[in-house]
Amino acid sequence: MQALHFGAGNIGRGFIGKLLSDAGIKVIFADVNEAVVEALAKRNEYSVKVVGEKCVVETVKNVTAINSTSDEVIDVIANVDLITTAVGPTVLNIISKTIAQGIDKRLSLGNTKPLNIIACENMVRGTTQLRNAVYSHLSEEIQAQVDVYVGFVDSAVDRIVPPAEKGETDILAVTVETFSEWIVDQTQFKGEIPNIPGMECTDNLMAFVERKLFTLNTGHLITAYLGVLAHHETIMDSINDPAIRTEVKAAMQESGEVLIRRYGFDKEAHAAYIEKILGRFANPYLRDEVDRVGRQPIRKLSPQDRLIKPLNGTLEYGLPNKHLLKGIAAAFHYENADDPQAVELQQMFKAKGFDETLAHYSQLDSKAEVVRIAHEIYLELK
Repeated sequence: MQALHFGAGNIGRGFIGKLLSDAGIKVIFADVNEAVVEALAKRNEYSVKVVGEKCVVETVKNVTAINSTSDEVIDVIANVDLITTAVGPTVLNIISKTIAQGIDKRLSLGNTKPLNIIACENMVRGTTQLRNAVYSHLSEEIQAQVDVYVGFVDSAVDRIVPPAEKGETDILAVTVETFSEWIVDQTQFKGEIPNIPGMECTDNLMAFVERKLFTLNTGHLITAYLGVLAHHETIMDSINDPAIRTEVKAAMQESGEVLIRRYGFDKEAHAAYIEKILGRFANPYLRDEVDRVGRQPIRKLSPQDRLIKPLNGTLEYGLPNKHLLKGIAAAFHYENADDPQAVELQQMFKAKGFDETLAHYSQLDSKAEVVRIAHEIYLELK
């Protein structure tokens, strides 16, 4: 079995690429970083440091790479059994045309073997969004064939993969935490579901998508923003600050109540899940800087993302939300001259004020009570 994986960065190599290779699948990475592509194509392997209670270095083998802008990618798509991605929401749209061209060629060659495509991104129903983008490049006739032979499988992914350690000279070396979770929508596959240890199947994907979004992502981001305010450099330093840990845990409990109401999660089991997440943030072997986690605040203040979506859930069910609002308020204290979204947020904030800026990006009513309270908390934090 062969898989094409778009994105040979740390997440691609340290998470999805590793799971595929460990399952005995030949992995062809596609990326624009020529140095990484050349190194993978030359070595056909790389090292992954897996860190938890102890450190273990594992070698990922049976891999190669090609440039994702080359015509070779189209030929690969015409023949592989599986396509996965770890490129980020913006790049999904960019690669959709290439995927469409590859599928078109695949069908023109008479290859009707099932092809499954899984976008492994930090976004809700990312594969469905990729599917829509791919279909925009295909004729209605080809779309009808794709409906039969190609599965677009949504997934939820969870693994902390920080940037390369300082002083690391191997361009392919990557560090990951022990914990990983890759959950896929089993109802969307075409043909037989591949046996990949570490890939879990469910027929209720949204429960797990929102569990991860409302817990890991929400907690991670609030830890970062409160860490910035407290002048901490890393997530570990921040979560080991008792005041921050208390706030983050309380915010995750607020979002957790939404999940319990919406999906019927067991209270005790979810409380244990929150504790596991907090423990992951405190992993001493992972140096994850607050500036990295806090980046792109505009995207993270959007209605479907990790701050506003759980807040809207608390409004839907009439639940407490003051700790979630503190995380939202703290986002307005995040300044990073190297992050275009942080710069844009601060520019609009200075021009329009807190209420209008939050309402603009979150689609909340600028006159809503929660916006007023978030503004008050912002002033208190200041």
